[in-house]
Amino acid sequence: MKNHANLVRSLFAACLFFVLGANAVAEDSPNVIIETAVKELADAFEGRKEALAQDPEALRAVVDPILLPRFDRKYAAQLVLGKHWRAASASQRERFIEAFYEAMLRKYADGVLEFDESKVEILAYRGDPSKKRTTVRTIVRLDDGDKVPVNYGLVKRDSGWMIFDVTIEGISYIRNFRAELDSEISSSSLEQMIARYEAEAGPTTGE
Repeated sequence: MKNHANLVRSLFAACLFFVLGANAVAEDSPNVIIETAVKELADAFEGRKEALAQDPEALRAVVDPILLPRFDRKYAAQLVLGKHWRAASASQRERFIEAFYEAMLRKYADGVLEFDESKVEILAYRGDPSKKRTTVRTIVRLDDGDKVPVNYGLVKRDSGWMIFDVTIEGISYIRNFRAELDSEISSSSLEQMIARYEAEAGPTTGE
């Protein structure tokens, strides 16, 4: 029996990062963003996976410029903190946005190496692109033939569509992190949780 936690971790990483590579423009449909991203990420990793697997900093340097422009860090952080966002000071919000992104990048960057564009099927778009938020649905085929539903939550900004959530087999990373952090904050404090994330994130590039 598969280790479900590891499976979700690898899928989450690969699915989160592959969708963020497209140079989106406002008129692009959500599906076009993902279709373009699949090709761009495949090109970025072609012939380099083994080398990058041995060099975490080089891997991060490849992933970060792909992820950062297409991931709505503030919106994701706000949803993850939930009710605690309102209680947080401006400084705490900014610190959490940065620390959460950096910690997530370091934690999941290696999982993107599992990406294989040939195993991704993008389903016909059934949403309303005129709405501010939408969902793009895909199916990821595993090595054993199993098919895993992967849904992307996107929000429309002036620059185009940006991702803020990934749901794999019904497991939303936003809801998952929110429950985890709510429990931690309740047992300690918002400040201690942010400090832990800052420690986990480590020094950012350029420090």
